[in-house]
Amino acid sequence: MVGYASNKEQLLTRLRRAEGQVRGIHRMVEEDTYCIDVLTQVSAATKALETVALALLEDHLAHCVAEAAREGGAVADEKIREASAAIARLVRS
Repeated sequence: MVGYASNKEQLLTRLRRAEGQVRGIHRMVEEDTYCIDVLTQVSAATKALETVALALLEDHLAHCVAEAAREGGAVADEKIREASAAIARLVRS
């Protein structure tokens, strides 16, 4: 079972919203919309995806990492490394 199972529908709703925003941005570029207006929508879509990423990370830490920490050993070490790498990717993006 994945850590986000209990929030799956919320995540899918947010992803559909972000998908719609990206389609809207595509349409804006096709229609030669003013640059700042396009950038505003890019920022909104980016924020929507960041929200999904943070929710996934929170669920991963609360479920997968916590479970591995209880077990201890190499599995726990690997899950912590994975989480650290994911956090680093999010911070850099």
